[in-house]
Amino acid sequence: MFAFPWAFLLLLPWAVACWRVWRSARAKGVVFASASTRFTSLKPSWRQRLCAFLPAVFLIGALCLIIGAAGPRSLLSREVRSADALAVMMTVDVSGSMRALDLSEGRHDVTRLDVVKRIFREFVEQRPEDLIGLVSFGGYASVRAPLTADHRALLHTLSGVTIPGEHGEVDNRGRRVTSDELQTAIGDGLAVSLLRLKDAAPKTKVVILLSDGESNAGAVTPMEAAKAAADLGVRVYTIGVGTTGLTKVRARDMWGKEVLADVHMTLDEETLKTIAETTGGEYANVREPEQLAAFLNHISELETTRVERQIYARYASHTQIWLLIGGGCCLLATALLMAWIRRPV
Repeated sequence: MFAFPWAFLLLLPWAVACWRVWRSARAKGVVFASASTRFTSLKPSWRQRLCAFLPAVFLIGALCLIIGAAGPRSLLSREVRSADALAVMMTVDVSGSMRALDLSEGRHDVTRLDVVKRIFREFVEQRPEDLIGLVSFGGYASVRAPLTADHRALLHTLSGVTIPGEHGEVDNRGRRVTSDELQTAIGDGLAVSLLRLKDAAPKTKVVILLSDGESNAGAVTPMEAAKAAADLGVRVYTIGVGTTGLTKVRARDMWGKEVLADVHMTLDEETLKTIAETTGGEYANVREPEQLAAFLNHISELETTRVERQIYARYASHTQIWLLIGGGCCLLATALLMAWIRRPV
């Protein structure tokens, strides 16, 4: 096997060089044959015979260098490692109410969603062995990332999760935002997460459902989704962000200037509590970033499932020997040609 197989693209110019050397040698052979009919006693010297083979030696050396550049290696051992793992679907509300600034600790440029993304990032970094996925929901649910152990890709996806603009605005993809996207479909978000968890390998399956409003959209009711989770043995940990009442939100006045406005928010804690109780999970109301971090740490202490993973980590590299052979052949061929006939290959 090779560490850098794309290096074999160098075989294309190498093949062109082989063709040119072959054409040159053939032309010289024809000239020599024509001359030998008139001078039958004339025979090539050993030096001339050797010079005829030196271009081939150079090409063989170049081929060895290409193989060395591809990083030839052989597998020494296969490691099987056991790990404690959960299957976790993070299900995040991205409705318009997530623009509220009550978790921003006095800053006017940090929304609820910004804080949630930061703390979820820390949670993912603390669970390197878990299979974690991401679902976002407003008026409808969307799978942002399936269950994966590639947390770097997951965090990249998480960083791109945003809140749709106001109804009629154009979002960052040039698409006009509809009123449906500003609603909250808790049941749909949970149902989509359950579909992704159904066939997961770890026995311990968890949904972390975070919302800051009340369910007012979707094809699946929160209670229907909770019963489905209970039937599948999936525990749902629900998080209610903020509380019911007036909250500061960045908005635009009639002249388009950005201002801070007091907006009445409604948090349906009863629905979130019922979902958690039905599935054997827990509910937490979060009004400060530290409370959210503490609750996620509590989830990290759940019983986990031991999963075996095969890791191919130990290789023996053969790059040096190929580079030494190739470099030696090229250097020898070039030196002899320059010394005897005063020209390179």
